[in-house]
Amino acid sequence: MEPKVDGVRNDYGFNPPPYNAGYGSARPYQIGYEAQVEAGKSGIAVVYPPGGYDNTAYPQGQAPYGGVRSPDSPPEYRVEEEEEGEEENCFSDAGVRRGFIRKVYLTLMIQLLVTVGIICAFLYWDALRQFTLSIYWFSFCMMAVVIVMIFVFSCCVGIRRRVPLNFIALGLFTIAEGMMLGSLTVYYAAEAVLWAMGATALVSFSLSVFAMQSKWDFTAARGSLWAFGWTLVSFGLLCAILRSQYLYIMYACIGTLLFSIYLVVDTQQMVGGKNRKYSISPEEYIFAALNLYLDIITLFLLLLQLIGLCR
Repeated sequence: MEPKVDGVRNDYGFNPPPYNAGYGSARPYQIGYEAQVEAGKSGIAVVYPPGGYDNTAYPQGQAPYGGVRSPDSPPEYRVEEEEEGEEENCFSDAGVRRGFIRKVYLTLMIQLLVTVGIICAFLYWDALRQFTLSIYWFSFCMMAVVIVMIFVFSCCVGIRRRVPLNFIALGLFTIAEGMMLGSLTVYYAAEAVLWAMGATALVSFSLSVFAMQSKWDFTAARGSLWAFGWTLVSFGLLCAILRSQYLYIMYACIGTLLFSIYLVVDTQQMVGGKNRKYSISPEEYIFAALNLYLDIITLFLLLLQLIGLCR
């Protein structure tokens, strides 16, 4: 004998009974606890009796937003929006940051060792030294090659990021830069060149440590440094016209100060951190090493000029 179930028969069996306002009024339904169940021939029908809405997260009558949350409610999910104009910090992972810094300094050290080796070859190999002194246009050719490759690195992102093309291009640039520096150092005494190398190493190491430990953000002053750089170029043209030794010394001192600040800025951009307004992407390790290398080389040239003028 089949159980008697209130409802309407159709092709699939019995439908659930119609909604009854008085059904289950003694046991109001609460989300998360239980519900009234009726058995039918075709299965089980869950009947939701009337009653006030209630759950564990928000009490009855309280809007889910803008009110006081229940003490038993789960933690609220929030998505913090970045402020307008604030760049996302690419160094959120400490491991990625350490690996990036290690790769940049390893590349920089190889560049500097190759450059020092080429300079020493120009200084102590008499045949090469005499060849460079006899061909005056050699330095200008190397300077043109260096400038062209700097523009290539600055404009072509694919060359900087594609392995092994980026290492090949950086190696060629380092060799060209070393030959340019070697062709310039032949006009100075070997002792002056060695003094300039030692001073450059000391200044670069001190400024790098200062940039890593300092809480001051020098990266926000990039625009001011750019304007200061063009002012130095104009002052250099004035020195070339007046040909005064005192102006040359002043030019070398101001240039040393400018590129010392540039070295601090580029180091802080590489290190990154919450206190830095700008930082370099971890994929740009070639570009970061190139920036530091150019800062150190320019410091070397300015200190060599200053030592040569003061001797």
